[in-house]
Amino acid sequence: MKKSIIFIISILMTVPTFAQNKKLGNETEEQRSQRMEWWTNDRFGMFIHFGLYALPARHEWVKQNERLTTEQYEKYFELFNPDLYDAKAWAKKAKQSGMKYAVITSKHHEGFCLFDSKFTDYKSTNTPFKRDLIKEFVEAYRAEGLKVGFYYSLIDWHHPHFTIDRVHPQRTNKTEDYAKMNEGRDFSIYRKYLHDQVRELLTNYGKIDILWLDFSYPGEYGKGHEEWGSKELLAMIRKLQPGIIVDDRLDLGEYEDGQDFTTPEQYKVDKWPERYGRKFPWETCQTFSGSWGYYRDETSWKNTKQLLVLLIESVGKGGNLLLNVGPTGRGDFDYRADAALAGMGEWMGHNNRSIYGCTEAPDDFKAPASSLLTYNPKSKRLYIHLLDYPLQNLLLPGYAGRIKYAQLLHDASEVRFNESDGNVNLSLPVIKPNYEIPVVEIFLK
Repeated sequence: MKKSIIFIISILMTVPTFAQNKKLGNETEEQRSQRMEWWTNDRFGMFIHFGLYALPARHEWVKQNERLTTEQYEKYFELFNPDLYDAKAWAKKAKQSGMKYAVITSKHHEGFCLFDSKFTDYKSTNTPFKRDLIKEFVEAYRAEGLKVGFYYSLIDWHHPHFTIDRVHPQRTNKTEDYAKMNEGRDFSIYRKYLHDQVRELLTNYGKIDILWLDFSYPGEYGKGHEEWGSKELLAMIRKLQPGIIVDDRLDLGEYEDGQDFTTPEQYKVDKWPERYGRKFPWETCQTFSGSWGYYRDETSWKNTKQLLVLLIESVGKGGNLLLNVGPTGRGDFDYRADAALAGMGEWMGHNNRSIYGCTEAPDDFKAPASSLLTYNPKSKRLYIHLLDYPLQNLLLPGYAGRIKYAQLLHDASEVRFNESDGNVNLSLPVIKPNYEIPVVEIFLK
């Protein structure tokens, strides 16, 4: 995952002009929608960033931030032993929080693999831990009925043939030095390694639902689709796992099918993103705090209401939320992450009907003040999420003649209403329900 807004802006600036009908394959729009139907229904997933960076516990980009050499970073590999790792417990927490799928870092930019790859010694099975974390993750999450996905970093700061570039820990401000620094490095060797490892991941662990590849930064002293061999890589992915969903970071934006969804990171979109002349599937990835890996001293943790607003607002604009957990060096979730997941789960337990299967409300329904809307097109129900609980009366301008019934979602208790001058007035209980964000479920005619 990228470490700052600088890299987010860099990626946005390199996205090409979208040209309609330029495609790599022959899948129809209807076929793509069917392939992605489970994902657009489930809406809420868990991201997991776990690696050697959990030991320094001061950002997953610590090797780059502090310009550490491979030799300096080696101590974390020699000490890696997450003895409290329990994939079954992780999966239960994901399910209890209302999440329907999970994506884990099989390898992050540091190059360390959580799986037993035959192409490297830099893997969890060669640490004091000696286990294949990915195998245990897949088995545990599948057992809970959750879909599973892998994050795989295109970048690798450990591989001896990954050429030093502008985001590398050993980067330089003197561009004339890059040629000398990269003497003896053959990027084609790394590219083959990248493709070989993705093949392993999509061959050795059964059906994989999502692949998150991260990330491209084309241009001078950067890397894009030509360096990664992105078209060939994507073709292999589709062949090995025909039903898989792939993110948008291979630098193939000029092709409509060069990605299945777009990935706004750490910010809220103003509206449903459009690509190729249409509304495009999207998922925002967000953290509980500022970093993705475990950061012991971070203090900018979001509260439950902020996290719920992220989820509701994303769904209300037609998108998904992938919410990140960074496990500690011992392999369990930080107490603050546990509290955040529990808070989300408490609300989702009785209000998830306003999330699953929901999307953006029709344009002619306007959200009343201090509220957010979601809509289920199959059941034809509209959901009003009350961010600030009103004093008994809630006015819905222009809703007259369109409501069959209204109730509070959490307990199915009737909300009476009357109509006047084209408007509807809901009569809410004086006492706010004991939920962070109460939801009114509207049955439309």
